[in-house]
Amino acid sequence: MDLTKIDFTIPTLRRLYRDGAATVADVLDEALRRAAQPHVWISLLCREHVMAFAEKLSPVDLDKLPLYGVPFAIKDNIDLAGVPTTAACPEFAFTPARSATVVERLIAAGAIPIGKTNLDQFATGLVGTRTPHGACASVFDPRYISGGSSSGSAAAVASGMVSFALGTDTAGSGRVPAAFNHIVGLKPSKGVLSTRGVFPACRSLDCVSIFAGSCHDARAVFDVAAGSDVEDAFSRTLTDGALPDAPRFGVPKAGQLEFFGDAESARLFEEAAARMSALGAQWVEIDFTPFRDAAALLYAGPWVAERRHALGDFFTQHGDAMDPTVRAIIGGADKYSAVEAFDAAYKLQALAVAARGEWAKMDVLLLPTAGTTYTIEEVQADPIRLNSNLGCYTNFVNLLDLAAIAVPAGFRGDGLPLGVTLMAPAFSDRALLALGDKLHRALGGFIGITTAQIADQPVVAPPSAREIRLAVVGAHLSGMPLNHQLTTRGARLVATTRTAPKYRLYALANTTPPKPGLVRGSEPQVHGIELEVWAMSEAAFGSFVAEVPAPMTIGTVELADGSLVKGFACEPCALDGAVEITAHGGWRRYLAAC
Repeated sequence: MDLTKIDFTIPTLRRLYRDGAATVADVLDEALRRAAQPHVWISLLCREHVMAFAEKLSPVDLDKLPLYGVPFAIKDNIDLAGVPTTAACPEFAFTPARSATVVERLIAAGAIPIGKTNLDQFATGLVGTRTPHGACASVFDPRYISGGSSSGSAAAVASGMVSFALGTDTAGSGRVPAAFNHIVGLKPSKGVLSTRGVFPACRSLDCVSIFAGSCHDARAVFDVAAGSDVEDAFSRTLTDGALPDAPRFGVPKAGQLEFFGDAESARLFEEAAARMSALGAQWVEIDFTPFRDAAALLYAGPWVAERRHALGDFFTQHGDAMDPTVRAIIGGADKYSAVEAFDAAYKLQALAVAARGEWAKMDVLLLPTAGTTYTIEEVQADPIRLNSNLGCYTNFVNLLDLAAIAVPAGFRGDGLPLGVTLMAPAFSDRALLALGDKLHRALGGFIGITTAQIADQPVVAPPSAREIRLAVVGAHLSGMPLNHQLTTRGARLVATTRTAPKYRLYALANTTPPKPGLVRGSEPQVHGIELEVWAMSEAAFGSFVAEVPAPMTIGTVELADGSLVKGFACEPCALDGAVEITAHGGWRRYLAAC
């Protein structure tokens, strides 16, 4: 069979294998033929190496292995056993004895690596030009950037060389290249894909990302790759978060969107938002300020010191071997003190609280993936400022612990593609893939520069678990010491309100951290007690309740509007030695007055 015009989407390959129309060796030979393109690869595996993976597969494995015979690419800051990891810096190269956890899982599911892809050196950039292996260009126009840092991975998928590719995404590296090459880029929730075996950029923020032609294929890869890893200290267990069938999607209010003079990009975004509305979603305006200000912290703040930490002595001993722009960015870490690091952490926490206020208005945030694109020549002439422009809508996502999916949004008048990104709180990955699939189909469903279209297999959202609403009045409030017990379970802030005017509040004695006790009284007060209402799945609520220590209990709380939700209460014995603080109206005001 002539494979030269066959797309490498996962459903197509599985059909070919099942029908006996092609063998794994046939597909891999075609993948290697297609891969003979400059600037995409740092190391392309030889045929013998690739076929060694194929020889481990048996035809009977097709129904057992979800990625049977599927060729994929690996960004060259992710380890593949026996193949040098260079991070696009030859002097830094080392050869790992073991593959990264995510690569091990994919190979165990039948996927076959064919090489390591080009990137902005040490994953520092959104342009794809900061590499000694030659700037990786858009598959649509060699004058324009592919986007970075995962430039080669995106190009490999968009040109049909492989079915999917791994990238990394700290500041947008798994989304911007997807937009510039008309493919899907999944930026998973932090910790859901292991980063063991990934050379870090900012270790506390790094995510392994997935490039694919469709949300269907990205979901197939995600289902295999996701999972906690005891060898990764930043690993987290995914608990599927649901989205409403008709979600509210937030768009920055008038004047807050920046397209850097690109009217075509503005038009494409408006059209994408209109299509979201046509799909039944509700368009709501939000204040983008806390998201924008958080984005500014990533490079204009001490997080750049994590990049410096990752390089260790290499930076001081071999800095002259680095790309000059990358060296200048990472070298900027030396100007930050520990005090400034804490200042930035406190500022980020305040911005996160403000952002949660905006999340109370929406279920999903829709933004341009990038406001515009640039030529390679333009970026090389002004590398810092233009790169910063490209991170306007991406830099804040990991800082604020969000999941994101970038999907194609059509083409400018000059034939260059741009994209939009859907974002939601952590652990909404599978729900975002389903929503992104609907939007991609509504926008045409084409893949990269190929003639392929996404398969007639819509992505199914995870079952919508019934949400339980929980009122919190003290240490679990936004910004308080125990709020993480909610956010790490994927809970979302629904409202800031008050109790009905029947409750009293006490500062309990001998609690760590300090906690209040909410008690329903017989005499109504002038005002209720300030509180937040959070929503979470039944499973998350169950695990949360299991952590509630005595004398705290979970009961039912009446809100100011008369509705009932679950909420914190306390056993009567807890009031021994407690001080009534009802007059303050809430825990925050009491703490401020202390």
